Amino acid sequence: MWSGPRNISTAMMRAWGNRPDTFVIDEPFYAYYLKATGKKHAGADEVIATGETDWRKVVTQLTSPLPNGKRIFFQKQMTHHLLPEVDREWLGSVANCFLIRDPREVIASYIKKQGDPALQDLGFVQQAEIFDWVCARTDAPPPVIDARDVLENPKKTLGLLCDAVGVEFSESMLSWPPGLRETDGIWAKHWYGEVARSTTFESYRPRRDEVPKHLFETHKRCRECYDRLYEHRLR
Repeated sequence: MWSGPRNISTAMMRAWGNRPDTFVIDEPFYAYYLKATGKKHAGADEVIATGETDWRKVVTQLTSPLPNGKRIFFQKQMTHHLLPEVDREWLGSVANCFLIRDPREVIASYIKKQGDPALQDLGFVQQAEIFDWVCARTDAPPPVIDARDVLENPKKTLGLLCDAVGVEFSESMLSWPPGLRETDGIWAKHWYGEVARSTTFESYRPRRDEVPKHLFETHKRCRECYDRLYEHRLR
């Protein structure tokens, strides 16, 4: 599941992680990304020290047999973590799905958490690139779901997603116990406070935040990528 930051990707991981047949992994390229870019994220040194910083080893993990007799491997992936030097061929061995969110809402949320973003920090351009890579090698566009659709009708949207990837929908995806998980990244203590308190997808609430003028061009580029994937969303 390819998503940018400030989306509902962690709640989506909760939904899949609550299925008894599913193993989940949380942002497996994060340590590699932080070491390669030098980004100063909260807890970056600890993430690098405890995570895998060789992208080739990460790919091997992501394409290996599942542990504990599970039959579904849900990979929560951040699009901006897949840096250009990472070989894309392994994407052909997994079912790629895309979680999108209105860029105006993403930018407003990002500013409140981390300050002004650069275009590459928001993941929209990378998401479109990954989407195009998959499309070029498959007969039909891969599944795309929009965060607003999930929040407004999680049962319907998750049902459509399950159908698209060939697995049976489970009611267990609609709610989960509160708290952190062993499968959460070590960064959970910095970022997952709201999700840790949740037990289901929260209802969609429209945001009234405006994009600052100095980010108009960034928003425009993100909007172009978002609109292109939005045309393919499951509905």
